[in-house]
Amino acid sequence: MRFRLTPRETSFYDMFAASADNIVTGSKLLMELLGADASARAEIAERMRAAEHAGDDATHAIFHQLNSSFITPFDREDIYNLASSLDDIMDFMEEAVDLVVLYNVEELPKGVEQQIEVLARAAELTAEAMPNLRTMDNLTEYWIEVNRLENQADQIHRKLLAHLFNGKYEAIEVLKLKQIVDVLEEAADAFEHVANTVETIAVKES
Repeated sequence: MRFRLTPRETSFYDMFAASADNIVTGSKLLMELLGADASARAEIAERMRAAEHAGDDATHAIFHQLNSSFITPFDREDIYNLASSLDDIMDFMEEAVDLVVLYNVEELPKGVEQQIEVLARAAELTAEAMPNLRTMDNLTEYWIEVNRLENQADQIHRKLLAHLFNGKYEAIEVLKLKQIVDVLEEAADAFEHVANTVETIAVKES
């Protein structure tokens, strides 16, 4: 790691960790959604909305700290990209839950459970990785595994699309379900964006 003569604002590390922990909360709510009935789904959507608002607050706190700090632990652009990508994950997860409720989806295709399991694993890895930004230690395996999970998510997404278009579903149902699985795929992409940003930061700091 580079030797620095100037002090650095360290509160960013705690804020990134809090944002990632909130994403784990969101992924657990997604898991709850799978086995829930209509009334329970509405309640889960409310809790997910609250988690998404908490994520927004965490992101705004990072941006405020960034704008008020003269010295930052790493490049300002990377701090902004990391915070934005973490926020995107929560946005996509909240949107997926909201769509399930708004569209009154009675049964989700089996592949959706696999999508959510991938997201839950990526959330755990991201939460474990954020505290390591302080030292830049033990991060390589994190971004490699998240990229592997994103490739797995791509495969699950393609199989889901093939399943949706096999003639089993009515056209309107296909449109509803496709939008949900597409948003979950965007969440997987956002996890990869976070991992790629962490890799960029680690390379610059090495």
